Amino acid sequence: MSNYNNFSPFYDIFTNNVDYKSRANYLLEIFVKHGKKPSLLLDFACGTGNFSVQFAKMGIEVIGVDKSEGMLALAAEKNRNLKNKVLYLCQSGSELDLYGTVDGAISGLDSLNHITDINELEKTLSKISLFLEEGCLFVFDMNTVYKHKEVLGSSSYHLKKRGVECFWHNNLKEDGVTVEINLNFTYKTGLFKKDTVCETITERAYTAEEIENLLNNTGFKLEAVYGENTFLPPKENSQRNVYVARKVK
Repeated sequence: MSNYNNFSPFYDIFTNNVDYKSRANYLLEIFVKHGKKPSLLLDFACGTGNFSVQFAKMGIEVIGVDKSEGMLALAAEKNRNLKNKVLYLCQSGSELDLYGTVDGAISGLDSLNHITDINELEKTLSKISLFLEEGCLFVFDMNTVYKHKEVLGSSSYHLKKRGVECFWHNNLKEDGVTVEINLNFTYKTGLFKKDTVCETITERAYTAEEIENLLNNTGFKLEAVYGENTFLPPKENSQRNVYVARKVK
């Protein structure tokens, strides 16, 4: 699993098309629909804190956890303009250790797909379950097998934003569910100078059956699965699904 440290300075540049406010409102709707608005929320794999910020603005206490020091450094900068500060912790999922329990948890933008070892993913879910109060919800999204096979595949992209060029190449592995993403960022370091940094990210898609079994094994009950940003069942060509899991034991 990549530590995202080389990607972190460019992450917000290349995800500025994501409407975090709208997505956070959607996630909050899920909490209310299936129970209640959380008062203390875990934002697992919080990255640069964009979801954490939105929930903090809603008056929710937020703990943001990520294993990337680079991403968390950028997230911490966003605390300066927040009345309700986010607590950020640098931890991996399998080593998650909070100060107490939370009454809600999220993980957004296919963060869990970055855990490509199924045993490591089970350990992560067990840790999230451990620190989530019984009866409360863990809401997360994951890329689908369809997206990895039919959309990401072995495609390539050339992106340019704010003077930063990104050469993006996907490599679909033989298992048909794991994609290696190679990113090369070129940016100006002076009037006539440029530099390039690289990041390799690997994501694995899990089947619906695998996800439900993992949840059952870690103290959760799968309560609902929605197509992204909807309250409708996923379609066969859905690229990212949203899972609502309730802590039951």
